[in-house]
Amino acid sequence: MEPVQPTGGVQSVARAFGLLEVLGDRGGQAGLSELSEAMGLPLPTMHRLLRTLVQLGYIRQLPSRRYALGPGLIRLGDQATRLLASWAGPALEQLEEATRETANLAVLDGVQAAYVAQVPSRHQMRMFTEVGRRVYTHSTGVGKALLAGLPDTEVLSVVRRAGMPGFTATTLTDEAALLADLAGIRDRGYAVDEGEQEPGVRCFALVVPGAPTPTAVSVSGPDTRVTLEAAGWMVPALREAADRLAAVLATLPE
Repeated sequence: MEPVQPTGGVQSVARAFGLLEVLGDRGGQAGLSELSEAMGLPLPTMHRLLRTLVQLGYIRQLPSRRYALGPGLIRLGDQATRLLASWAGPALEQLEEATRETANLAVLDGVQAAYVAQVPSRHQMRMFTEVGRRVYTHSTGVGKALLAGLPDTEVLSVVRRAGMPGFTATTLTDEAALLADLAGIRDRGYAVDEGEQEPGVRCFALVVPGAPTPTAVSVSGPDTRVTLEAAGWMVPALREAADRLAAVLATLPE
């Protein structure tokens, strides 16, 4: 993350949120000097900022003297996730009704994708992902849909920080191959996960237009049901769901 350069509002608030984002990008913990360098702030200023956030419970200091994200964020995150899930619920329910497959909503969270809402398929054999789970962007339908909305330079920054581990034989672990796949996603308007996270699972995903945070919606299920031919009618249902979600998000208070 680049050093915080607020252009308006209260500078200390911008710095506090910037610090939390820097910690998140570094796996949840970092040392004082590392944070000072990342934020472009002198050590005394950084120490005062950290001390305030520790007192509020949003950051905690470890026995090693490093700083980590604190428990106060868990409550806020849970509430935000529940609200988003309640707003998104009707659109996801309609998507599951149309496709009979699991409908998911995910957001770009640092260098990973985080699932924030889901409506499971009514089939006995179905896909299930825990709400709150974070996944790599290069190996999932929602992740690749989110990456496709970024310029290639930013894509490379994300995957280089996160890494590109291989989970299955079809996982894209090469930057050039990923960029080529993202170019195809931009052309056709949706992403396909060909068992890249879990063998035997296929997922179609696309971004929610105009979302304030990069957001993607998907349907996933066994590749025996979610076939490539099924994209002909599942993807239009996905687009309808994305438009409904965009309309809902547009009405939310800022």
